[in-house]
Amino acid sequence: MTEPRWIIHLPTTLTSRDAAADLAAALARSLGHLNAVDFGETTLSEEDAQHLRHRVWCDQRLPEGGRCGLRNGHGGSCGATEPR
Repeated sequence: MTEPRWIIHLPTTLTSRDAAADLAAALARSLGHLNAVDFGETTLSEEDAQHLRHRVWCDQRLPEGGRCGLRNGHGGSCGATEPR
């Protein structure tokens, strides 16, 4: 049996989902060197609706391996990687 993974919930004072996604992207760029953080699984939720989560990254598996790194809901084909 594998050990459970832990989630860190990081509240912000931001009031828009786009601003929160921008902050998540900035944190990913800044802390991307940490192997302990899986930025591809980053989600956002409203403070009073934490059960309703919104993905930040597309994270679709790519045929050649790896995952799409563009924002969730991006236009065009998966494959290009946004810095994270």
